[in-house]
Amino acid sequence: MLIDSHCHLDRIDLTPFENDFNAFMIEAEAQKIEHLLSISIDLESYPKMLDLITEYKCISATVGVHPNVVNKQEPTVHDLIDLGKNDKVIGIGETGLDYFRSEGDLEWQRQRFRNHISAAKALNKPLIIHTREARNDTLAILKEEGAEAVGGIIHCFTEDWEFAKAAMDLNFYISFSGIVTFNNVDQIIEVVKKMPNDRFLIETDSPYLAPVPYRGKPNYPTYVHRVAEKIAIIRDVSKNKVAEDSTRNFYELFKLEH
Repeated sequence: MLIDSHCHLDRIDLTPFENDFNAFMIEAEAQKIEHLLSISIDLESYPKMLDLITEYKCISATVGVHPNVVNKQEPTVHDLIDLGKNDKVIGIGETGLDYFRSEGDLEWQRQRFRNHISAAKALNKPLIIHTREARNDTLAILKEEGAEAVGGIIHCFTEDWEFAKAAMDLNFYISFSGIVTFNNVDQIIEVVKKMPNDRFLIETDSPYLAPVPYRGKPNYPTYVHRVAEKIAIIRDVSKNKVAEDSTRNFYELFKLEH
């Protein structure tokens, strides 16, 4: 059994399932996907996402606003705390910093990040962190705001081992996506090899970043099998070992019953 620790279920292409989300979930169960964490990107689509997943016990959610989202409702600490009290919500995010897609004075992005950390601490729920070309500021803000108190996930990991160690020292887990199946990702592969058994997760980030051999096509949580298979090869262990470790880590991080 596998867990997709980061997907955007309200954004996946349901065309192959005749636009029936329940049909997709039947397929996910058949593919032995035990749990799905549906990640929030903005507050406008959050209610619709919750409505989509409410009846499924095997799906949890987060609430947050992605660092690249602009011209939409800016999340206050109060907003995040209020929305994050929902029983389906087990984490806060996706939040963080992205200096690749955003330009100019990004103090607004850093403040948004701080707001998410404050809300996570108030709710005692882990953070889901996105970081791109902002490694130093990401680590600095996590330290300054005391994010270690709740920990969380550095999702879709693309940094080096030094960053991974620094993040783990701050009580964060490292999550690997389908990027591990791409060519020329030696830095990530080195981190995969070195990761302790009790500190890594796996994800798809679907509908984005489909793994090989689906690269360039819509991604689905069921493709988390491809991520697990590649990590098993890199770590020279069985796929079952990867599944067992990553599943146990997910439940321990979010304090859920297995």
